[in-house]
Amino acid sequence: VFPTPVGMNRNISACTPGKRSIPHARGDVIGFDGLADLRKMPKEVITTLKTYCESGTFQRGKDADSGNASIVMFGNTNQPVDVMVQTGHLFAPMPDVIRDDMAFIDRLHFYLPGWEIPKMRVELFTKHYGFVVDYLAEALRALRKHNFTEVTDKHFSLGSHLNARDRKAVRKTVSGLMKIIYPNGEATAEEMKEILELAIEGRRRVKEQLKKMGSFEYYHTSFSYMEKETGEEHFVGAPEMGGRDLISSDPLAPGCIYSGSVNFEGTVGLFRIEVSISPGTGKLKMAGGVSGSTKESIQRAFGYLNSKKGELGIVREVNTADFHVEVIDLLNNKVESELGVAFFVAVFSAIRKSPATPATLIMGDMSIQGNIKPVRSLVEPLQVAMDNGAKRALIPIENKRNFLDVDADIMEHVDPFF
Repeated sequence: VFPTPVGMNRNISACTPGKRSIPHARGDVIGFDGLADLRKMPKEVITTLKTYCESGTFQRGKDADSGNASIVMFGNTNQPVDVMVQTGHLFAPMPDVIRDDMAFIDRLHFYLPGWEIPKMRVELFTKHYGFVVDYLAEALRALRKHNFTEVTDKHFSLGSHLNARDRKAVRKTVSGLMKIIYPNGEATAEEMKEILELAIEGRRRVKEQLKKMGSFEYYHTSFSYMEKETGEEHFVGAPEMGGRDLISSDPLAPGCIYSGSVNFEGTVGLFRIEVSISPGTGKLKMAGGVSGSTKESIQRAFGYLNSKKGELGIVREVNTADFHVEVIDLLNNKVESELGVAFFVAVFSAIRKSPATPATLIMGDMSIQGNIKPVRSLVEPLQVAMDNGAKRALIPIENKRNFLDVDADIMEHVDPFF
């Protein structure tokens, strides 16, 4: 089963021919089975679904209509989950028309990890009594009249990183789980806690993928809830995202440096620059993946290093070696970035055979004369760096005034050096 994005109790419509048909339909849930078959779905349909998800209304020609059906999408993963998490995102198997519309994906309430669900086996069938499916369907249909979205408010409150859409998603998922597990609406604080954590996990899984796919607006994913009685805050993660800090806390080999930046569209890039040295004549040799503004910034920094090699006391080292450079895109989002300062430090680290301080991010670009250029924004790259294990950051002095915009949580975890 594909890790299924589930809009539990979600308002969304089916595309049924004829006018004013949805409100009279008995269907409570519309299931899209086999997402690969939706590749030819027109973009207009996604636009309609997107509007319906938010307001429960849609346009049929000149007429506006409404409905209350939910949507469920099923599909299969193409790679092992750990590979998908490391190299891409969990929505990759979806058709382009859905996957590329991040606003639509942001409206999904819950992502059910199919890899956690055992395949159907004989020993999983019960030997006890059960409900006839028709009766169970009618019971669930009757429960749609009930609303348990505020059932956890007596004991818990949601953390600051959950925006209005996140809170709506979590509350509706809690309501749906209550109807299935505790249909009388009565549960202990511990039982509600379990349901709340599951709802938060499913919504965070959606946001984590959006964070990897898009701009900084999706980077607040430290989802949590507070116990009202004790004031204790609990953070809820997605199990498959754990233990994958991209910035290692162990020392790297000489010539390896972490760097990050944000482009004009607000998309963050996180990189590891690797410089190795071989006998040669002072040439700079870049790997095939280095291009655009990244390549230009490295060439400028190398030009400055060549012009100052006498003052730096590295004439012999530079003249008798070739420098091989590779820039590894850790987020795999193909962002071009100006990494001049980090490259300069990486070259010096390789020449001196001395590793940089562990878990350090170096930001900023440099001109051909060695003037350090500021980064466009500190907030986004520092947030991403913190989320991925950075402990300190070297920041251009020109950005010192921008440090006031950085969240206190980031300042607490990432030490700045200007």
